[in-house]
Amino acid sequence: MATQQIKESEIVLTKPDIPHAEPKLGKVAVLYTTPETVVQDYARLLDLAEIDSALIPDRPNMLKVNISWQHYYPACSSAPWQIEGVAKKMQANGLTDITAAHNGTVVVDPIEGRDKNKQGVVEDALGLKHTVLDMPPVKWVRYQPTAKMVALDDIYKDGLYVPEPLVGTNIVHLPTVKTHVFTTMTGAMKNAFGGLLHRYRHWTHAKIHETLVDLLQIQKEIHSGIFAVMDGTFAGDGPGPRAMRIHQKNIILASADQVAIDAVAAKLMGFDPMKLTKIRLAHEMGLGVGDPREIEYVGDDVADVNWNFASNENTFASRGQKLIYWGPLKPLEGLLLRSPLVPWAIWASNAYHNDFWLRFVGRKRVREAMKTPWGKLFQSY
Repeated sequence: MATQQIKESEIVLTKPDIPHAEPKLGKVAVLYTTPETVVQDYARLLDLAEIDSALIPDRPNMLKVNISWQHYYPACSSAPWQIEGVAKKMQANGLTDITAAHNGTVVVDPIEGRDKNKQGVVEDALGLKHTVLDMPPVKWVRYQPTAKMVALDDIYKDGLYVPEPLVGTNIVHLPTVKTHVFTTMTGAMKNAFGGLLHRYRHWTHAKIHETLVDLLQIQKEIHSGIFAVMDGTFAGDGPGPRAMRIHQKNIILASADQVAIDAVAAKLMGFDPMKLTKIRLAHEMGLGVGDPREIEYVGDDVADVNWNFASNENTFASRGQKLIYWGPLKPLEGLLLRSPLVPWAIWASNAYHNDFWLRFVGRKRVREAMKTPWGKLFQSY
């Protein structure tokens, strides 16, 4: 496990004086794809979603790569063809200053994950720069949002810190279509969680939906442009983001509206987007369009798609966490998760996911997935 050491600055930043793109909200591009055409399909997808109107030229560009597990597990982390298709199209459009931004967590090693998920192979081949946001030499700066925070001011009473390299950039999020034990589904809004919050981000889990809304508000202040490209070639169902059932869904999505792309992904999975607190709150606050009836779809017709994914499954580990965040152990949250006892939770999560679940359940599922056309494509990188 890589050691996370965050260098913090006491300089307080507010909304940077940078140009901001103002794309039309509520538009989501969706395409069906194949392993043979996926890179070209990503280029067409980004045109349909009008990426050029969402990002400011001549600004640094961050590809926010998702690593939800250092081990390769389909649908869990950004796919290599997702990075390849998006980065090649951006370069073709003249957006050449691109950095692949990764982050770790207390239970996920970003260096190992970049290697095992074959993300580094693609990034290096395309000449992308690379950074791990929560490891040296990256510096974190104290940030005072202009927008009123829903939850973060109460959680981080000593101040909120963000990675200095993210300030003033365009950002392109690269989530996957998958479920999540805390937020029902994860996506573009959740992808900012790892990049913008430091290793104590687990402090926010009790108010995770409100936190994601706050992070979207902050992103709209510190980034010149925001765009998201979601890969659903493999999609994950069940107790995500790791212990999922794997499905081939052959679909990719893109949008300049982080709320709308999450709403479309949620609807594909069989969830009512407006019943998901993060989407409803963001919609009500005008941060994006969360009501599917108000979203403009371009590309392929997915109006009647419903995968009937499960929304309320837990792992042994997440069941225990929910007892702490929202159950009878709530009074002990500070002791268990904000004290020297924290390593017990890290050990328990690693023991369950890496030593038990992956060994006895996950690896069999991965072997089966590797027999599919998408699995063979992964192995070709």
